[in-house]
Amino acid sequence: MARYFFDTSDGNKLMRDEVGIELDDLERVRAEAIDALPDIARDKLPDGNDRVFSVQARDREGRVVFTATLAFKGEWGVPPP
Repeated sequence: MARYFFDTSDGNKLMRDEVGIELDDLERVRAEAIDALPDIARDKLPDGNDRVFSVQARDREGRVVFTATLAFKGEWGVPPP
């Protein structure tokens, strides 16, 4: 198993992972990055109508091995309250 670090961004702030987690392979890295995105978005919404959330997975040497991005766009169909 190898240690991977998951840095997250809510479109405004980058949070760098200094602890990381041990995972078996790159498929697990991909799954962990993708699974994190809805939680990040849920925690930060409804602050605004346009946000891009991302997770970058780094290996122990600091190389980015996977990036997942989720874009949110909200639009009013009527005048906002």
